[in-house]
Formats: sequence, C-alpha cells, structure tokens
Amino acid sequence: MSSVMNYLEQKVLPVTNKIASQRHLLAIRNGILSTLPLTIIGSFFVILLNFPITGYDEWIAPYRDILDIPFRFTVGAMALYASFGVAYALAGHYKMDQLSTGLLSVLAFLLTSIVPVRVLEPVEGVIAAGRFLNISALSAQSLFGAIVTSLLVVEIFRFFISRDIKIKLPDSVPPMVANSFTALIPSFVVIVLFWVVRHVLQFDINSLITMAVSPLKDLLVGNSLVGGLLTVFLIVFFWSLGIHGPAILGPIIRPMWDSAILENMEVFAETGDATQLPTLFTEQFIQWFVWIGGAGSTLALVVLFMFSKAKYLKELGKLSFLPGLFNINEPIIFGAPIVMNPVLIIPFILAPLVNVVVSYLFFTFGWIPMIMAKLPFTVPAPLAAIISTNWTIMAGLLVILNFTLSLIIYYPFFKMFEKQQLTIESESNHQAA
Repeated sequence: MSSVMNYLEQKVLPVTNKIASQRHLLAIRNGILSTLPLTIIGSFFVILLNFPITGYDEWIAPYRDILDIPFRFTVGAMALYASFGVAYALAGHYKMDQLSTGLLSVLAFLLTSIVPVRVLEPVEGVIAAGRFLNISALSAQSLFGAIVTSLLVVEIFRFFISRDIKIKLPDSVPPMVANSFTALIPSFVVIVLFWVVRHVLQFDINSLITMAVSPLKDLLVGNSLVGGLLTVFLIVFFWSLGIHGPAILGPIIRPMWDSAILENMEVFAETGDATQLPTLFTEQFIQWFVWIGGAGSTLALVVLFMFSKAKYLKELGKLSFLPGLFNINEPIIFGAPIVMNPVLIIPFILAPLVNVVVSYLFFTFGWIPMIMAKLPFTVPAPLAAIISTNWTIMAGLLVILNFTLSLIIYYPFFKMFEKQQLTIESESNHQAA
C-alpha cells in the first residue's frame, strides 16, 4: 500500500495540481461559484411557491405571478450572470480590465443566445406590439454556451491588448475613461463577430455546445448509477491525495451540476411535482445523502473519534464535531489525517460509494421524490434533505440510515487506526517518563 501511495504522490499529484491551477478551468470554477448566492435565493422562492400544505395553493394563487419574478430573474437568468463571472475571473488572471471584459462577455452571450421577437399586432391583456427578448434562453439550457462565449471574448480582448492594438489616450486622462477607449476596438470586433456568426450565418453556438457536452453530462450528472459512483469516487480519490476534489473536477462538473439543479427547479416551479424531475445525480443528491459531514461521509468517523481511547483522536473528534455537523470536514481530513493514510482512505472511499447505491435505490423505488432546491452547503444534512425533496420526512430518515452505514464501515478501520495511535501515545509517555 505504501508503494502505491508513493507512486500517487510522485506521479499523480503533480498532474492534478497542474490541472487545478489551469487558468481557464479556474475561471470557470470561480465564475460559476460567484452565482451561488443568486441560485440559493432563487431556491427559497421555489420552496415558498410550493409548500406541501393543504389549501396553500389556493391561498397563494393571487400572489403566484409576483412571487415567481425573483425566481425568473435569479435561476431563470443564471447563464447571463455566469457569462459575466467567468469573463471577470479570467480577465483578473490576465490582469486586464475586468469590468470591460465582463460587460463585453454579457453582450456577446446575449448576441449568441437570443433572437429578438417582433410582435406586430398586440393581443389585449397578453402582449403589446414591439420587440421582446425570450428570457428562457438565459437559463440553465445556455450555461455551457455562456462559459465558452466568455472564454472566447476574454481571449479575443487579450489578443488585441497584448499586441497594443488599441486607442491610446494621454496619461492625464482618468483610468476609467482610458479603459473605456482601450476596449473600443476589441469590443467592436467581438460584437461584429458574434453578430455575424449567430444572426447573419444563423449558426447557433449554444445549441452546438449543449449537444456536444450532453453525453458527458448524461453520464456524470444524469440518472446513471455508474455515473454517480464515478463522480463520487473521483472526488474522494483526489481528497485522499490531499487535493480538493471539487477543485479538480469543478470546472468540468460544476456547470453540469448547476445546469441540472436549475433544470429541476424550473420544472418544479412549473409543475409543483417533485416526482417527475429530470435529474437525480445533482450536486445536492451527493451533498445531502452521500457527504454526511463532508466529503467521505466523515461525520461517522468524527463520532467514533469522540469516543476513542486515544487522547489525540478523542480531542480531534470533539473539535471536529461542530464543523462536521455543518458539513465542513477539513479538520478531520487533515487532522487525523485521512490524506495519504492507507488505513483511513479505504472507508473514506467505500462509505460514500455505499451511500450512493442505497440512496439511488430509495429514489428509484419512488420512496423519495427528486431534489428541487439548492440550499447552502452548511445546512445540516437531515434538515436539508427534507426541505430539498419538497419536505419529505423519508429523506431525513435516509440520511440517518446512511450515517449508520458509514459508522459501520468506518468502525473496523477506526479500531486499527486507534490501536496505532495508542501505541504511539504509549511510547511517547514511556519516553517522557
């Protein structure tokens, strides 16, 4: 086992670290994460619109259209905000004007995603005459297009700036004004380029990109048990090497995760039925039913540590319990440590994989409806599981079941590790005496 760990440390770690620090992947991750507050707030409005209480629908009916507006302008326009966030993050890496590139990216995305609709004859009480934009084109269905568009815009902008192809103003001009003129030439090129491609040549970039990533999305973030197991395995595998698993997979899988939960939320907002949503393996499925206490389902190990005979493990367990209850487990991952620890890595990988299979069966048999909300990751798992499955008590019971299974899986490995720690403490006390 030690030879395997040495090989991973020497050969795999450098590669994964290089991937994690790649500028475009970092920009995608940071740009998508910047939209998180909007998604969470949008989730609360989805929940508010669909309380499973008898008579609630009738009571809220007069206010439904008004209460739906925050959802449409948060979750319903998420790709628009992501286009700004990704461009802003990448421009920051290049030390370019982040505001100009972010705004230009939004414009390019609008050019590629929306074809204005002209209404010549008004329909009384429905729509007036004029030109209208279809806001649905700004939702999760265009998220991948928004990401690619943003990266292209920044690289085009950078091409002109790095070659000094720009309008120069005297040094006495305020920086904000100078930056605006600096952006004129690349902005003109970007606008004309994306306008010609989408509206003159009629080439739909968003549809092409969405179609290209669909097979990978269907595998990792669809309804396939194999895909769910693969995603979870890769995350805990990288964590076991001391690398933040989502940081490696995030640029690839986070847009898929966000797209999936947004689609679920949109369908639920329309139907109010959580049993017929499109995607099972959202990030929230893993967050609430697999990561109980954090990646690796480590709350079970924390509880075992709290009752350990080894002083260090007992103290570490007490210190890690409160963070673990709120799904923060870096103290136990690096404090035990689990990282590069042959004894604890096995249950760290095995427990969440078992949780995936058990949870998959509960959802597949229809005992629990699909996930329809995105809550902050620090909400304790049983409560978050109940709320995000449209207030299903069985979801909370499943969390408790998975925690119990994780406890059973961790226990024999914990005892082995405890024995090692007791030996170390005994030798240390003997030397001190």
